[in-house]
Amino acid sequence: MKKIDFDNDSIKKNILQAALPMLVAQILSLLYNIVDRIYIARIPDVGTTALGAVGLCFPIIMLTIAFSNLFGSGGAPLFSIKRGMSDDRAANTIMNTSFTMVCTFAVVFTALCMIFAKPILIVFGASENALKYALPYLLIYLIGTLPSMISTGMNPFINAQGYSTTGMLSVAIGAVANLVLDPLFIFGFNFGIKGAAIVNVIGDLVLVAGLHMDAAGAAIATVISQILSALYVLHFLRKKAELKVRLMTLSEFSENTRYAKDIISLGTSGCVMQLTNSLVSICCNNVLSVTGGDLYISVMTIVSSIRQMVETPIYAIVEGSSPVLSYNYGAKRPARVRKSIFTMGLLVLLYTAVMWSVIILAPHALIAIFSSDATLMDDAVKALNIYFAAFIFMDLQYIGQTTFKSLNKKKRAIFFSLLRKVFIVVPLTYILPYSFGMGTDGVFMAEPVSNVIGGSICFVTMLSTVLPELRRMEQ
Repeated sequence: MKKIDFDNDSIKKNILQAALPMLVAQILSLLYNIVDRIYIARIPDVGTTALGAVGLCFPIIMLTIAFSNLFGSGGAPLFSIKRGMSDDRAANTIMNTSFTMVCTFAVVFTALCMIFAKPILIVFGASENALKYALPYLLIYLIGTLPSMISTGMNPFINAQGYSTTGMLSVAIGAVANLVLDPLFIFGFNFGIKGAAIVNVIGDLVLVAGLHMDAAGAAIATVISQILSALYVLHFLRKKAELKVRLMTLSEFSENTRYAKDIISLGTSGCVMQLTNSLVSICCNNVLSVTGGDLYISVMTIVSSIRQMVETPIYAIVEGSSPVLSYNYGAKRPARVRKSIFTMGLLVLLYTAVMWSVIILAPHALIAIFSSDATLMDDAVKALNIYFAAFIFMDLQYIGQTTFKSLNKKKRAIFFSLLRKVFIVVPLTYILPYSFGMGTDGVFMAEPVSNVIGGSICFVTMLSTVLPELRRMEQ
């Protein structure tokens, strides 16, 4: 099995070897949610309503990703730094600590969300009509929380050991299964009619009582796909990887609480980024439900979906670069760290320039992927143009944030995660529509304003703090 050589290969080769399989993996991973939305939007008669309703579940889905990042993306850089220092024993302990926390949190999170699912969706802005579609989807989706968090949270440890192709396959298995199962469960089995029977089979988790099950088939397909991905990840990390994963006993965990604290401290930045995305989604849906109604919640769902499509390769590039940065930082090779930052930044900026052109020149084509509803098109095109007006500044946030996280700069990583979303986007989401009378346009305008301010400050701070440290290390 081919493995990346972090010690001897060029930085460009290291990053491409890590980033390209991760890019394929992330694109396939995107299918988990994107394919659901594409098929749901095409359910006869209720597609647009169901799409907006499922969009209300995004904050919960983002939360599972956020906490996967807390333990996975928090542990993987520390794991790579220890490997760069040739301390495999500590690296293995860090991985086992992350795995134990992933599994424990997933069980607790699933139980709480299932108990409070209905009031949570109402807080998120669900109307009575939307609730009929959102509640069954969410309750079924939550069954897959544990396998989802295992596959997402432990995949970085596969990549950190140099097996980027295996990391790609772990995602591909679930994504392809989801692609095949979605139309089968949504349309082939006619779940709109048989929803109650299906729910009984999976454990009476949804007391249908008249609830619509049209979108539930998508959730069931996704859960099955997540289980397949998790099984593959566990098989590799337990049987084939050089450093093997296992659950820790209570006494072992208590002995290694310092690693747990370090993982949480470093992972908080990635977790906060996802948590703030969830917070922003809740705020946007609340304001849009007042200023634009259910139609604009559907518009926001489409815009968010396109953003996921566009951001996925950026995420793959920076996450592929992260173990290269961490390993060389741990090995005290400042020249290779600098080159890694430069190569990562160049790749991200080149990609974004291409995709930004596509968004400006062909917005209708992108929106048509998710909906053929003519009533949505004009509003969605306008919203898309506003939302992505300053998207290239988001690159600066990604570059700076990834550098801070990879080099174990916890406080800066956390601060800049909070700055852009919590301190800039959330207030603007309310100020622009209400105080400035911009209505729905104000909700979408908050994003480009935050990109310019937050991204620029993060990048300049990274340059002014990290580069001097690398020069001192060299001397």
